Amino acid sequence: MVTHTNDTVRAEPPRQPAGARPLLITLLLSSMLTTMAGAIIAPSLPAMEKHFSSVDNADFLVRMVLTVPALMIALGAPLVGTLVDRIGRKPVLAASVGLFGFAGGSGLVLDNLYAILAGRLLLGVAVAGIMTATTTLVTDHYPGESRSRVLGLQAGFMGFGGVAFLSLGGVLADIDWRGPFAIYLVAMPLTLLVLRFVVEPPRAAAVPGANGDAAGGRFPKLAYGIYALVLISQVMFYLIPSQLPFYLEDIGGIGASGAGLAIALMSLANALVGLNYGKINKRFGFKQVAVATFALLAAGYLAIGATSAVPLVLVGLVVLGSGVGLLIPNFNTWLASRTPVALRGRVMGGVTSCMFLGQFLSPALSQPATGPLGIDGVYLAAGALGATVAVVLLLLRTGSPDAAPAGAPEAAPRATAGRP
Repeated sequence: MVTHTNDTVRAEPPRQPAGARPLLITLLLSSMLTTMAGAIIAPSLPAMEKHFSSVDNADFLVRMVLTVPALMIALGAPLVGTLVDRIGRKPVLAASVGLFGFAGGSGLVLDNLYAILAGRLLLGVAVAGIMTATTTLVTDHYPGESRSRVLGLQAGFMGFGGVAFLSLGGVLADIDWRGPFAIYLVAMPLTLLVLRFVVEPPRAAAVPGANGDAAGGRFPKLAYGIYALVLISQVMFYLIPSQLPFYLEDIGGIGASGAGLAIALMSLANALVGLNYGKINKRFGFKQVAVATFALLAAGYLAIGATSAVPLVLVGLVVLGSGVGLLIPNFNTWLASRTPVALRGRVMGGVTSCMFLGQFLSPALSQPATGPLGIDGVYLAAGALGATVAVVLLLLRTGSPDAAPAGAPEAAPRATAGRP
């Protein structure tokens, strides 16, 4: 799985762009949009299924409304990563934020399930651009220890965005199943902030290495292991938005707003842990945090699946959210420390692709299993999978410390853009 290599990258000089604080705020607000890719409409699923009950395979297609953006993100992220490296971070981000508002809000007016699915495909393209461009801009502008702090802030803002948007989505879904689609329109004014405050970083110059290749120009082998872990984790994670509304309705008669608040509780735990990732990263190695991440995912799912008591399910969601809060900032920081600037968009695009491929595959893999196992059985199986991954990571010999190699970005001076 995850192995270390001797890949090194050139140390990055500190950067201090003009308007550093507005830049940071704009990147964090843009990152919050990605939490709305699918889960924000999760509380609407039962009502949407009833509305389109006359459509063949409505139960499956409605779940695809939740997850089809993930398929497009998974397919589009590698191409978007290439565009981010070749035409620039800012143009891709601005276009993606604008498309996000247009495609996401289309569900307000469309009354054809297949047309809604088409809008969700466009939404996926937008999210691929936002997630890849924002993460690449963070890793460009923030070297050294500040990178882990800002990536933790990014995860925290995404978590708090989940709390706000999912809670509001649940309330709006109780009024009308179309209500949550209105929240996507917040991207429209944010497009103006991107155009005004985002600073395009200077292009990295290739430096000849001993063998004539560009120094640090190799695709890091570490990426393949991290991609696999991200894929597995997201198959597990998306069992919550795709199945929890139905599970809570079964065990407690809880409606859309209650399901939205429950998912928001998980996002709150995600946010609080993510905000502290910078401190965690200073104390523990990347591998140790990865083991803890999957252990928390396992414990959360085992708690949810082992009980029909709603309070215990909520406890499980908090534990699960704590693991999710560590997940992406840890893998992004780990991978960015081994990736040259010139390849960063493509490498980070791979993380985005695997993340959302896992989210797309999750209902396709779990829905057939809910028949023989029940939703509680699916959650227990996810807990067993998480425990297995944690044990494998714990026993895995990495062959080198978790710290970045000499000359990697983490070795750079600590002066940063807009120190958080």
